[in-house]
Parts: sequence; structure tokens; C-alpha cells
Amino acid sequence: MDDEPADLDFWSFVDLAGGRLADEFGFPHRLATRLLLTLNRASAIVTYDLESTVHRPRGHSWAGFRLLFVTWLAGPLEPGRAAALAGMSRAAVSNLAKTLVADGLMVRTPGERDGRSVILSLTEDGRRRMLEIFAGQHERERQWAGVLTETEQRMLIMLLEKLIEGRHAFDVRERS
Repeated sequence: MDDEPADLDFWSFVDLAGGRLADEFGFPHRLATRLLLTLNRASAIVTYDLESTVHRPRGHSWAGFRLLFVTWLAGPLEPGRAAALAGMSRAAVSNLAKTLVADGLMVRTPGERDGRSVILSLTEDGRRRMLEIFAGQHERERQWAGVLTETEQRMLIMLLEKLIEGRHAFDVRERS
């Protein structure tokens, strides 16, 4: 082998993986593997950066921000709907909501549907904090997006939307 494991970086690992998967194991779709490895790595890097530079310093996790964000913008929501919009499980929303309620950022009120349903909404302090939190998030988003031209940004959005919509062509499992 050309690269010893200690010498590998992400990109040389992707090249190594594509070659070994095709040549040794007979998996011929190198480009598909590279696409998904790259997509997952990009998502992980951006998510970690936002969490570590914007959210953790303000006392929140990425997951907590996502729940606050959808509730802030969509308004009062049932936990199941908040979970779907935030791309989380209902259990995760339930656990996060407890913490956010205890922090005074969110309230749980009885829903109108039945005796067990609840509605999640932000407190006044939660709305005020989200303005401050999102100002930091938005600036970091601008920095990340700024490495691409506006045309490249639109193309990437278009391609990612196409990839996401393409999930209907085969049996995809996802949180609902």
C-alpha cells in the first residue's frame, strides 16, 4: 500500500477506500461512495463548527438549538411536529424540551386535541435569546457560504434538494 494508516488524511482515505472497495471487494460505484463520504464529512464539520463556536459558548447544544429554532420560527408546536421539522426523534424532543423548560426558554402547555397532548412554545426570554443566538449563527453561516459564489451556493442547494427528493425513488428510512 502507498499510504500507511498514520499518513492518511481524509482525502487520501477516501481515495484508498474507493480503490479497495472496488478492486478488492468488487463494489464498483466509487463516485457514489466518495459523494456520500464527502457529504457526511462536510455536514459533520459544519455542525461541529456551529455547535462549538456559536451554541456551546451560549450554553446550548446543536440539538437544543434546532428545537429552539423551529419553535421560534414556526410558532407553538406539538412535540411530534417539532421533531419532524427539526429532524429529530420524538424522544429527543421530549428530553430536550424538559431541559429548555427548566432553563426558562420554553413552556409546555396542554394541547386542545386531547388530555395528553402538549404544545411547545418559547417564553419571552426564549425569543429574546434566539435573536441573540441566531445573530451568531447567521454570521457563521455567512462565513461558510462565503467560500462559494452566489451561483455556486444556488447550484449546491439545487443539487442537495435533488438528492433529498430522490429518496422517493427507493426505500429510504428517515425520521418522520
